[in-house]
Amino acid sequence: MKKLHIVILVVIGVVIALLISQMGNVSTYETIASAKEKQGKTVTVIAKLDKQSLNYNPAVNPNYLTFKAIDTLGASMNVAYYFEKPQDIEKSERIVLKGQMDENGIFQIKDQRGILLKCPSKYKDDPNALQEEISASL
Repeated sequence: MKKLHIVILVVIGVVIALLISQMGNVSTYETIASAKEKQGKTVTVIAKLDKQSLNYNPAVNPNYLTFKAIDTLGASMNVAYYFEKPQDIEKSERIVLKGQMDENGIFQIKDQRGILLKCPSKYKDDPNALQEEISASL
């Protein structure tokens, strides 16, 4: 075998090893019910924030936020986030939560990137606003 063939085989082996190691980091979106079944495992859930349940008191603990999340199937869960409250969380339509369900049924988020806010409704197309913008430009 030529040296070039050996080098190519080694490179292919390294690429395959990297791909296999990254496959363990791939996560799918879960419902709240399936997240409760996968207790202790890191899962990603898309839900809606129950704004009345938002509990954040920076005077007591600025790195602790709790709220209730509701998925599209109507199931709900309590969430604990161990960082300061994300700005404009109340305006968000949907939130993506990445964390683990504990034995008490509380979804624990211990990574600062564990909450991703979906765009608020102000970014949706508003036909009236578009018409006003067209009229103003004429």
